[in-house]
Amino acid sequence: MDQSLEDDFRGWVSINRDPLRRTAFLLSGDWHLADDLVQEALTRAFSRWARITARGVPDAYVRKIVVNLSLDHRRRPSRREESQAEPPETRALSGFAETAAERDRVLAALALVPPGQRAVLVLRYFDDLSVEEAARVLRRSVGNVKSQSSRGLIALRSALEATDHRHTTRIEGS
Repeated sequence: MDQSLEDDFRGWVSINRDPLRRTAFLLSGDWHLADDLVQEALTRAFSRWARITARGVPDAYVRKIVVNLSLDHRRRPSRREESQAEPPETRALSGFAETAAERDRVLAALALVPPGQRAVLVLRYFDDLSVEEAARVLRRSVGNVKSQSSRGLIALRSALEATDHRHTTRIEGS
């Protein structure tokens, strides 16, 4: 790779690493895994950078790599390890929940949504992509993204209601 392409890649990474990391975290629920997913995605993108930039959409291309790596990670049983619970970093998630408790509640519920639906929800509502952009990133039809959004929101609402019910039951039963 020539120096100008490498400089272009470094500049792009300096701007896009944090949003990619946030997306990876929302997909995986684990900051360490999110870092690994982003690093792997950037490694893969670096080797193809000339072709990626020739297409004119590096953001979508690299985001798609992150989504695919996240889905692939969930499919591999040997990689299903649960890390010890630590407080999540709040700076990458600021603004999408009013309080830390609300943010944790949403993240816990999001973790219960099936991975494909979670990917659609993260891209549509956390990364603020249009239906068409999310469909392009996921290489799915617009109709599929719409139906997965609808089903994902239903699953997220159910998960939120379930966590509310468990919390209420614990308080009443104490």
